[in-house]
Amino acid sequence: MTKTVTKDMTEGKPLSLLLRFFFPLLFGMLFQQFYNLVDMAIVGQTLGSQSLAAVGSTGSINFMVLGFCMGVCNGFSIPVAQRFGAKDYKGMRQFVTNAIWLSIIFASLMTLLVCIFCKSILIMMNTPKDIFQGAHSYLFVIFLGIPVTYLYNLTSGIMRAMGDSKNPLIFLIISSVLNIIFDLVAIRVLDMGVAGAAWATVLAQLISGLACLFFMKKNYALLRFEQGEWALNKKCVKFLCRNGLPMGLQYSITAVGALVLQRAVNGLGSLAVAAISTGNRISMFFCCPFDAMGSTMATYTGQNLGAKKLDRVDKGIFASSGICLVYSLVAAAILILFGSYFALLFVQPSERHLIDRIQELLTWTSAFYFPLALVNIVRFTIQGLGFSFLAVVAGICEMVARAVVGAVFVPGFGFTAACLAGPVAWILADAFLIPAYFYCIRQLKTKIMRKDLTQ
Repeated sequence: MTKTVTKDMTEGKPLSLLLRFFFPLLFGMLFQQFYNLVDMAIVGQTLGSQSLAAVGSTGSINFMVLGFCMGVCNGFSIPVAQRFGAKDYKGMRQFVTNAIWLSIIFASLMTLLVCIFCKSILIMMNTPKDIFQGAHSYLFVIFLGIPVTYLYNLTSGIMRAMGDSKNPLIFLIISSVLNIIFDLVAIRVLDMGVAGAAWATVLAQLISGLACLFFMKKNYALLRFEQGEWALNKKCVKFLCRNGLPMGLQYSITAVGALVLQRAVNGLGSLAVAAISTGNRISMFFCCPFDAMGSTMATYTGQNLGAKKLDRVDKGIFASSGICLVYSLVAAAILILFGSYFALLFVQPSERHLIDRIQELLTWTSAFYFPLALVNIVRFTIQGLGFSFLAVVAGICEMVARAVVGAVFVPGFGFTAACLAGPVAWILADAFLIPAYFYCIRQLKTKIMRKDLTQ
């Protein structure tokens, strides 16, 4: 049965392999963003724009903390993909078990620390007083759900590393539907306010993570562990940390710049906060193809690296970039022409000034979608090649760009400068990542010729 759910991406045409893996992953991300949008829509339409701003003001903090969790799990899945591609299934299982132990340790420590300092973080962020309590109620619950975030991202990451992007989609669709139901019950029936939206998200992700776990246990014959494979292995732990920690830090470092920017936006008032957070949620929905293609390239690259087929990585980069270029143009046209209509999902038609601000953000960001696509494609490819540190440097580039825009330009030029922070960050990251990719390929080809790729 394992043969029917896993996929070897080291043989066959790269374009068709990428698309078959990409679409289930894309639909999964769309559903994930969909229930994030539902959170915002129900909060905005039921509790008002102030509660919408309260939830939105936590976005960059969520990105910093939960982004680290997701990055670590993505990094842990790369050695799994490499061993799967090399047909070293015993080594693959050792990486899986050690990733589980590390995830338990990381999740426990992170949950304790961020819950203790949750209020202090919001104070440091200059969160407006009129939305502070709502922001704290929402963020604290999300932080309590960090172990759930690790559970879902690790299990789904392992499944994708073995070439299975379809079944995580099925479980995510189920949890997305449940999340909508939980939202409505928590906010409209139980009157739990913004905290209810957070509990709904955590519970939905828990269900999705458990479904992935049980499915893997039942259907993945290659993950039937043998005696001694559950023991901590120093070499595996070191290799996992070398891949996972840089990827996690990459998200968090990028988020530091977003925090500086968010603090500057908070200084513009709750209306600007609501516009930025709502516009970003809409934009993130349209950016799902870029995230999906990045994750696709990480798995594709990791498997082909394990099989020592680097020429296929170049072909994968070319194919994925072409797909994303076409989509970028279509998405930009839709958002530039119809962005204000999407805003009506979250705010009342009478809030015209807020709608205009949301449209301005969507216009600026969508015009630079292709540079964002390249950031995802090239960065995840580099990570799949095992050069996670270079992805951290790219994150530093994004951090610097957002921090400079937030600290220098937003106070002087206001809302428009905040809209341009993302595009500036993407362009600066691309300027580093593209040359870095060619450097990685040269290094690996030299290692392959010396027959010491795994050393």
